[in-house]
Amino acid sequence: MSFDLLFPFIILITLVVYLIYTRNKFEKNILNTYEKKFEKWKENSSSNSEKKQECKQLVGLIYKEGYNITVELLDDSVSATIQRGKFKIKDK
Repeated sequence: MSFDLLFPFIILITLVVYLIYTRNKFEKNILNTYEKKFEKWKENSSSNSEKKQECKQLVGLIYKEGYNITVELLDDSVSATIQRGKFKIKDK
């Protein structure tokens, strides 16, 4: 067996092992960096805020008959709120 090719082969094997090791270390480092940035983004993200807007819901109709105003309720759960006078008038 020739020993003249053994030395370059050993150098090649050690170089390949070293490059595989450094690439794995680099990939783990990059992955950890992006995970940290993602966690920081999740903390500062405005999409995670619990600001849910309530949807408008039709609960009644208002009619004008001459000089009288009639409120016809479709949902009786708001009658107490209307009787207490807790409502807003919005002009368009």
